[in-house]
Amino acid sequence: METAAEIREKLKDEWIPAIYRDKVRSQRTRSYQLDIDKTEHRADIQHTLLGIELKIGNKRFSCPDLSTARYLQVFARIGCREVAIPYDITKISTLADELEIAWHKTLLFFEELTKSKIASARGRLRSGLIREIRHEIEEIGAGSLMPEFRQTTKQRES
Repeated sequence: METAAEIREKLKDEWIPAIYRDKVRSQRTRSYQLDIDKTEHRADIQHTLLGIELKIGNKRFSCPDLSTARYLQVFARIGCREVAIPYDITKISTLADELEIAWHKTLLFFEELTKSKIASARGRLRSGLIREIRHEIEEIGAGSLMPEFRQTTKQRES
């Protein structure tokens, strides 16, 4: 799709799948399942008495903290059913910031490229763009459910 290719070229390292591949999957991660369909979604973060939840459609997903909810929100908007979350919780907030900025830049570039199109054409182009982003993320994969723990330790040989 030419719109996705143009936006990917403009964003370079800020393309969402590039951030996911280079900054998320390059470290130790665990996979997270979102029980949603593969379409664009509105995802809202809600603060409840029981903690923070990510509401996608009529489903709610409990999140341990706000940064994890923000991180998952980007992928829920794209319709990703399975994503990798960094095992080191101190890195999630920074990645959530980068992914949110990349999402908004993607939408701004999309608006700029399609401002002369009619509404139905813009809708088809937007769906195609989101499908392309989701496909690239799915190709990268979510990894294993739990990260690998190395059991060997370095000890002096006697």
